[in-house]
Formats: sequence, structure tokens, C-alpha cells
Amino acid sequence: MGHSTSRHNARAGDDPPPPPPLPSRFSRFRSRLRLRRRDRCADPSGSGRPAVAVTADEFAGIARIRIVKADMRFKDKFFACLSLGERTYRTETSDNTHKPVWNSEKKVVIETNGPHIARISVFETNRFSKNTLVGYCEVDLFDLLTKDLEEHIEDLALLDPSSSSNTLGTISISCYIEDPVETEKSFARRVLAIVDYNEDGKLSLSEFSDLMKAFGNGLAVNKIEELFRQADTNGDDIVDMDELAALLADQQEKEPIISNCPVCGESLGKYDKINDMIHMTLCFDEGTGNQIMTGGFLTDKQASYGWMFKLSEWANFSSYDVGLRSGSTASHILVFDRRAKRLVEEAIDGKIVLSMRALYQSKVGLTLINSGVKDILKNLSEKQGKKMNSAESAKDIPKFLDLFMGQINMDETKDPIESFKTFNDFFVRQLKPGARPIAYNDQDNIATCAADCRLMAFSSVDESTRFWIKGRKFSIKGLLGVDAHFDAFTNGSLVIFRLAPQDYHRFHVPVSGIVEKFVEIPGCLYTVNPIAVNSKYCNVFTENKRTISIISTAEFGKVAFVAIGATMVGSITFLKKEGDYVHKGDEFGYFSFGGSTVICVFEKDAIQFDADLLANSERSLETLVQVGTTLGTSKRNKEPQVSELQKCSLE
Repeated sequence: MGHSTSRHNARAGDDPPPPPPLPSRFSRFRSRLRLRRRDRCADPSGSGRPAVAVTADEFAGIARIRIVKADMRFKDKFFACLSLGERTYRTETSDNTHKPVWNSEKKVVIETNGPHIARISVFETNRFSKNTLVGYCEVDLFDLLTKDLEEHIEDLALLDPSSSSNTLGTISISCYIEDPVETEKSFARRVLAIVDYNEDGKLSLSEFSDLMKAFGNGLAVNKIEELFRQADTNGDDIVDMDELAALLADQQEKEPIISNCPVCGESLGKYDKINDMIHMTLCFDEGTGNQIMTGGFLTDKQASYGWMFKLSEWANFSSYDVGLRSGSTASHILVFDRRAKRLVEEAIDGKIVLSMRALYQSKVGLTLINSGVKDILKNLSEKQGKKMNSAESAKDIPKFLDLFMGQINMDETKDPIESFKTFNDFFVRQLKPGARPIAYNDQDNIATCAADCRLMAFSSVDESTRFWIKGRKFSIKGLLGVDAHFDAFTNGSLVIFRLAPQDYHRFHVPVSGIVEKFVEIPGCLYTVNPIAVNSKYCNVFTENKRTISIISTAEFGKVAFVAIGATMVGSITFLKKEGDYVHKGDEFGYFSFGGSTVICVFEKDAIQFDADLLANSERSLETLVQVGTTLGTSKRNKEPQVSELQKCSLE
């Protein structure tokens, strides 16, 4: 046989052997994903903001993630949540067992520069209120999707929310990127089933006609017979699944014939053919017999709430969404985690939320503030500060850690918990060397974040008052006061670093330069929580007690560093003095007990803030950042762009 000759028997002068077969489309697709991931790490250009529509260059594929089972250390009824970007999905609740089995799956869109670190959380159930987080893990989907294996199960350790060095069990998941060819065939199979009345897997002309009408495209309806003949490539007067898949793929490239999603009826063509394909693929998936996870949640915490929260939402006592917190909607604070590119909910006691809403979001509260409440808050803060410096206060440390379980990583703390003699010793704790690496430490033209915090960045004061600060009298001059204000700050840029009680409370220098002076401004001690900042009834930043430092830099001009006190903040302590040279990332000072805020004001046109920070701020969405991650680049000394990897400082 002509094709049976071995290459070892080939003689000189014979025809060269045929070229090796081309790799499959699936292999090429996986290779492209590997290449995209390598390019992303080398010089990424995307931001943390989720896109409304996926571009062809950004689309990496549709991943099928399946949460299979877990092995826990105790018996209970468990459910699991999958969080990726701004979407969270949850499984059904298991039976009462220490080895829950869910076998629930969800398809998600993977973008080359989009969210790719998925968080899987396991909760034990409490039907009367919120359920309890008992373990979690994070997985980089790119690591799974670029492996040479086909669908496979990974066993991952479930970390203790109170200490990531402890494990509470294991969870098994599988992650598989769909072969585009199989996706097209699966889509065609489901489309075909709509009108395949005799269930033979083939369409007659009449069935094909009904299908074209279901697509809602008038042009396609007028060309039914022409399209049928085009699809019927073998001329047997029927259209099978492969022929239908080829027609749909070919027509979507040339002239789409699907105007409405056959499942939900939504109009297509809003963006492009890729987004139409994504929509229909995911929409059809909801109608299969697979054990599909429930969606519609923004965070795993929202997915974990019991019936009491759902009742409060239904009664309009609370709402759950991104944006300004005002009036009755000021119940949950959502922030965007820059590292994981995922929405998270800030932990805050419900009773405190109600009291802040009553005090800061109403005219009655304004009357109370003007009638002496501000003096009460100040006295209360001073007394609380003294209490937190007492030896007796040390017993509150474990309670505090329980309250903020999963949000305080004691493994990175420099000293053991037993060494703290007072609560404030713990509150102003230092971190281990290297816990907060400084991005581009040798490049002074790149500013870095000053604190572990929730950040808002604005190119101008007008933007800050449009998207965030709702006090009627806010201005740069009012913030800095007469002794610290310079004309160069007028119409300047500003960034707000809000520290919550659970954060590391030492602040660091964002730029390199000389400390020119300190200016102290006495004032009130309102809370710096967004519920108050977003209120039109008080002026938190211009009325609160604050200390201002002016730093003179070669790259950014003068920078005003404003440390603002807040309710329950005992004191603001600076570790540098006038005339000192400071390098970006140096420890600058700390806040004692309570939440607090730092605002940095830059001269006009001095800094270009990172695009992802600006994009989130335009949505009135705070970005969760850490000390040392990038803030922006000097506009006075252009340098190469900052990479996304350095922005996030993955640890």
C-alpha cells in the first residue's frame, strides 16, 4: 500500500513525507490561551473594571466550573458559593453530613484581562439569619485552563477564615474550557430541539421554517427555502445537527439570522456576534438538565443571607447594589477587590448601620448633630481611646478577630497576638518585613497607595463631588485650611484612602520628597463611613479633626497628605518630622482605634491615576487596595506604562 511505507525505508530521491496534520482547533485554542496569559503577565493592559461587552481580542473562552464535593471536619448542612468578578453563584444545600456532594456546575466567560481568580466559599446553614462561612479557597482559572489535561478534578484545601495557615477540609472542583467546535454543536443541538417535533435529530423544511420564524429575523424568514438549501449540503432534503451548526456559524459571520434569543427572547445584535454567542450559550445552559448553580448574587456574603435578609429586601428596608449609599439603600457596603478583581462586602454591624443612617442620612439627624451630638461623639471617642489603652482592653482582641473573620490575616502580623498588652497595641500592629512590597520602588515618578484601604480617585474636585462626596461645602481650600493651601492645589486631583476598623492602620508615604511642614486643624469626629460621606447633611472631610503634611517632590510638585480622624479614633501619630526626606513606601504614621481616612491632594495635571481606579470611582465604587500597590504616574515625566501585575502586587 502506498501509504504504508515507513519513513525509515525512504530512499534518497523519494517524495518527501507528507506534512504532519495540523493541530486540532481545540489544541490551537488552548495554545492561544497560554499565549494570551503569558502576554498578560509580561505587559497587561486591562483594568479591573468588568466590561459591558467582551471584545474578540479579550474573549478567552467559556469555562465550565463544577463544584463536586467536599470533605469537612464536622457534620452539618453545607452549601458552596463560586465568586468571579461581579457575579456569585451558589449550590443547593447538602444533606446533614461531613462529606457533602453538590455536583453543581456553572459556565462563565473568561476574558484574557478580566477576572480569573475564582473564590469558592463553603457555608454551614442557619435558616433563621445569615449562614456561617466555614472555609474558602481561591483558584487561578488560567492555571487550570492551560493544563494539557481534559476535564479533571482538583482537590483544594479549604482555608480557615480566621487564619489562612489552618485548613478545615478539602473541596473537589473541575474546570474545563469548552472546545469551540463542541460549543457550536451543543448550541445547534439545543436550537434544533426547539422544533424537532419527531425528535429524530433532523429538520424537515417545515421544521426548519418554524425555527427561522422563532429566531425573529424577518430577512431570514423571507429566505427560508434558500437557507434550507444552503444548509442541506448533501441534498437529502433534511438538515442534520452538523449542517445546522455550520449554517449558524457561517451566517453569524456574514449576515446573522438570529435576532432574538430563542430561550429568553432578548434582542441580539447589541454588541457583536461574540457576545450574541456567549449570551445564547449561557442562556441555553440554564435550560438543561444539569445541576446548575443559582445566580443573581454580587458576593458570596449576599448569597449566604437567610430569609430575614430577603424579607428586608422585599420590604425595601435594605438593598444590595453598587453605587452611592443614600437613604434606605445605605445598608450594605460593596467594594471591588483589586487583587482578585471581585466584589466583596465590607463587614459592619447591622445596628451600627441603622444608627448611622438615622444620624447622617436625615434632616432629623442633622438637627441632632447641630444640637450637640458632635460634642458627644468627640467625648465618646476620647473616652474610648483611653479605654483601648488599658490592660483590660486586651481581652477584646479575640472578639474583634471573630467579628472580622476572614478579613484580618494574622499570619502577616509581625508580633504574636499574645504580645499585645492593650487593644491599641494590637490595633496599630506592624506587619512582617516584605508583607507589603512597594511597586517600582526605584522609580519615584510612580506613586503608590498609602494604606490598606478602600480607595476613590478623582482627577478633579468636580468629579469627587459628582460621584462621591455629597457634603454641600466641600472644597480643597476648606479641606487644607489657610496654612496648608497653595494655589497649585486649586482644581487639583485627589485620592481618598478610607481605612475600616479591620484594616492595617499604619499609613505610608505615597511619593518621595521632603516633608515641608505639618498643620493641625481641630474639628469634629464624624464617622468616615460612606453612609456619612455620601450624605448631603454633613461635611465630614472639612469639619473633622485632621493633620496635614505638605511633601515637596521633584516628580509631582507639592503633595498634601491629610490624615483625618473619625469616630472612635483616639489619636493620629506621625513618625516623621519637618525637614525629613521620605521615600515612597516609608512608614509615615498610624491611627489609633477606629476607622479613619487619608486624603492626598495633588497639583493640577501632576498625576495620571491608574485607569482601573478611575473607572471604579466613576461608578461610585471603592477599590480595595494594599500599601505599595500602584496609584498613578507623574504626568511631568513620562515613563513606560505600569503593568497590571505590579498594580495588584500578587502575593
